[in-house]
Amino acid sequence: MKVFLRILLILLLVVVLAFGGLLGMLTVTEYKPADVEPLEVASEGVAPALPTKNISVLSWNIGYGGLGKEQDFFMDGGTHARPDSPETVKKYLTGIADTIAGEAADLVILQEVDTNSARTYSIDETAYLSRRNSVHALNYSCPFVPIPFPPMGRVNSGLFTTTDYTVTSADRIALPCPFSWPLSTANLKRCLLVTRMPVQGSDAELVLVNLHLEAYDDGEGKIAQTKQLMDFLAEEYGKGNFVIAGGDFNQIFPGGLEVYPNAHPELWAPGMLEAESLPEGFGYAYDLLTPSCRLLNQPYDPADTENTQYYVIDGFIVSPNITVEKVETLPVDFENSDHNPVLMTFSLA
Repeated sequence: MKVFLRILLILLLVVVLAFGGLLGMLTVTEYKPADVEPLEVASEGVAPALPTKNISVLSWNIGYGGLGKEQDFFMDGGTHARPDSPETVKKYLTGIADTIAGEAADLVILQEVDTNSARTYSIDETAYLSRRNSVHALNYSCPFVPIPFPPMGRVNSGLFTTTDYTVTSADRIALPCPFSWPLSTANLKRCLLVTRMPVQGSDAELVLVNLHLEAYDDGEGKIAQTKQLMDFLAEEYGKGNFVIAGGDFNQIFPGGLEVYPNAHPELWAPGMLEAESLPEGFGYAYDLLTPSCRLLNQPYDPADTENTQYYVIDGFIVSPNITVEKVETLPVDFENSDHNPVLMTFSLA
């Protein structure tokens, strides 16, 4: 009996020391970006300024090239955090790149783009997606994410904006983080990726904001991040600029809940975007005809209507001096990501 208790105590001590060592490592290496960080724009040669008419922008959460139709995700009621092989990631990325190329959008803003992550087998996903001018902003950087089992491991992921038009500058603007220590050590640090682009025949800039707001918080994080976003948009419009914010809001656009009722709030419940939250004169641009996101509780099976949950949480906010000509969620049927891309065509006043 004494031998058994001694072995049990030794095992318990090993577990405690291992956990303490992991927590200490994560604490020391925690990603702590500044409030505002200038970003390098990867540029290939001279590019033109934006025209004022018939411009298109495509927004897509690509699910880090690991959340296509065959996948589920542990935070949504599934069991996985990564696909089984690098070949699967490459297949999804090739499909994503082909879809983007087929649309030929002038501006492309992507979310969940990995550059050196264990979950995507260290593949630099920007290599599949870059155009003449590109910029990447980390919102998730951790040397070892210890969940689920087997662990997700190293993650370096974030927002990616790419275009064949001129980008004069780009900044990473930190958003409020709703998680305190120790959860903060291995959690996302959300941000806005702000790119500034000259416009032909105008002294004003197009300020393009790429975003991916909080997903798995209690709701307060989304509210604080949305408020900071709206304040920033109003400030930039007040300077006389054209302003677009687009991406994955993790909040349902007005009317979306009526079209796609949430039958599984116990698995995941997004927040709600309200018209009253917008700065004066600003508008939302989104499409209710096609869902922009699916729940990752299981591999995609549209025939299983009881367990397949849809949302409209991806879209845009535009300033009053922008005319939206068309916005549509592309019906690519979640083939290569748990999100469908959203394409908007617009003109600058």
